[in-house]
Amino acid sequence: MKPQPTATALADLDALGRVRLSDHFFMREMLYSEVANLFGVPNIPEDPGAAIEAGAKLCTLLLEPLKAAFGHVSVRSAYRSPTLNGFCHELHNRGVTDSWCIRNEETYAHHIWDRRDAAGFRGAAATVFIPSYLDHFERTGEWQPLGWWLRDHIAQFDQVQFFPRSGAFNIRWYEGPNIRSVGYLDGSRRERLTAAGAPDFDGDHRALYAHIPALP
Repeated sequence: MKPQPTATALADLDALGRVRLSDHFFMREMLYSEVANLFGVPNIPEDPGAAIEAGAKLCTLLLEPLKAAFGHVSVRSAYRSPTLNGFCHELHNRGVTDSWCIRNEETYAHHIWDRRDAAGFRGAAATVFIPSYLDHFERTGEWQPLGWWLRDHIAQFDQVQFFPRSGAFNIRWYEGPNIRSVGYLDGSRRERLTAAGAPDFDGDHRALYAHIPALP
């Protein structure tokens, strides 16, 4: 028989969900997962304190500036427990899902917020999309203007990785050396827009997105 959660465990999880990571973002929305819901795999941090600390950096430094510029920011996938990510990775290997969950060790300090990476650094990532940009993306498929806008206006991201659905993108806060890369991933197709050290990284890129009404 499957163990039943205790009242104490439910109260602890409820309290965790109510943690305010920044002005507008709470832990509860960061724990949502379709895979967890469908298969009954818990998505609960092993180290809640570490997850909260890293998640607060992500929300305060990256997601709040996005919300200030665009209004609502839709969170698609954020924190993943090692248990959930490992399960999701196995499903991906079996072809059950195209969710692109990579090995746990490769997503420490990324989607697994409460584990440091091999270099000992903390980090946190979320997959989000911008509803106010969605109409333009669905008409044109253009992710590059938003990518350049992010490069120019969001100062403390380490990586941004766009995906084909809804113009969603991963955005990561990382306390280690930041590569400041912006790219695109669609199956085996990878494209890099820019990164720190690239010839086109510095300078004013407004001409590349000034014509897009959805970009402030």
